[in-house]
Amino acid sequence: MPESITISNLDETTANWIDKEARRRGTNKEAIALSLIRKGMECEREYVALQSYDDLDSLAGTWSEEQGTEFMNAITYFDQVDERLWQ
Repeated sequence: MPESITISNLDETTANWIDKEARRRGTNKEAIALSLIRKGMECEREYVALQSYDDLDSLAGTWSEEQGTEFMNAITYFDQVDERLWQ
């Protein structure tokens, strides 16, 4: 069974727009509100899908000293240059 919601404290401008849009489309206000909610959800999904991050700010300062040392030890291999690859 579909859920119902009530939108409280809707400002007059928005309420009037929804009412006019419903009349223009020949439908009811609930259909307009549902259409707006669905469109908003679609936009949000697209926005989230487009987000990209180019930094690690959210990770800064989250490791313990032990974890930092373990990581630095694990990546020491990357400091080694294979001279055969640079000939």
